[in-house]
Amino acid sequence: MTTTLVPGRPRFGRGPLTLVWRPRLVAVDLGLLALVFLLVCLNVGQGDYPISLPDAAAVILGGGTDAEHFIVWDLRLPRSVVGLLVGAGFGMSGAIWQSITRNPLASPDLLGITAGASAGAVAVIVLGGTAFLGGTIGVPAAAMAGGLLTGMVIYLLAWRRGIEGFRLVLIGVAVNGILLALTNWMLVVGEIWDAQEATVWLNGSLNGRGWSDALPAAIALGAIGAVALASTFQLSALKLGDDTARALGVRVQLSQSVLLIASVLLAAMCVTAAGPIGFIAFVAPQVALRVARTAGPPLLASALTGAALVVGSDYVARVLLPVELPVGIVTTAIGGPFLMYLIIRTNRRLSR
Repeated sequence: MTTTLVPGRPRFGRGPLTLVWRPRLVAVDLGLLALVFLLVCLNVGQGDYPISLPDAAAVILGGGTDAEHFIVWDLRLPRSVVGLLVGAGFGMSGAIWQSITRNPLASPDLLGITAGASAGAVAVIVLGGTAFLGGTIGVPAAAMAGGLLTGMVIYLLAWRRGIEGFRLVLIGVAVNGILLALTNWMLVVGEIWDAQEATVWLNGSLNGRGWSDALPAAIALGAIGAVALASTFQLSALKLGDDTARALGVRVQLSQSVLLIASVLLAAMCVTAAGPIGFIAFVAPQVALRVARTAGPPLLASALTGAALVVGSDYVARVLLPVELPVGIVTTAIGGPFLMYLIIRTNRRLSR
């Protein structure tokens, strides 16, 4: 059954499920999906054995020779897939934070979540935890635990008969500063080799990532992302303010709690898989919002924008620069000027 409530936006509904047809948003999502696929093909085609863009696309889709299949699927594609998943997770996590707080500057890497995950990982590296836990398991587990613990602390400190966006941002910024200071202190007091290893990890890198890293990230992103996408109506209502959301029948505190937990889990998963790749969670939702021209950051478009930013930055860091760098350095170089632009634009708008 199709009923038109707004010109150009027919509603499709059957039972409790209702969808609204938004042609521009669908076109943006499809365009971003094609861009991500193009960037992945471009990235996997570069290396000691170069493969052209059409051939790389053919190999990914099941064609090519046995040698090309081995090079692409076994050696190069896992790195791009991890980058894709991490970018999507950061993008979706940032969209949730910015929607709930109604603040474009709010994102997991500015509010302490990734700093908490980083502090947990650095503590294991510098304080000798890898000797007991193992580097393969201990560092990711510590990063996940650090991110979740930080999210819990921020939530509890911000709770005053409910969660208010501005208070949540202020507490998150304060916690972020404390955790960054703690991480720097551990780097100073740690052994030089441990500090060097931790510094490389803190920059966020896709180097050496394989299918063993991609599989758990894909499962986590699929499960948590499905919960977030299923809460799209609640998230859209929360963007309008708590009172309006209640008037629309949304249980505000329950919806905020579920979405914030999903956001924290997504950010912690991303840091666990590739380290704290900076500014993706902040930049991707704002880029998606401007491209899609929606009232708030759209979840799926933010995820696809984040994936395109990470895979594209990895191509720049690995191929275009004279010396290969961790992907996090390139994303930080992109995100820093964007943050300055957003602050200047916000100040100008408030001063009018």
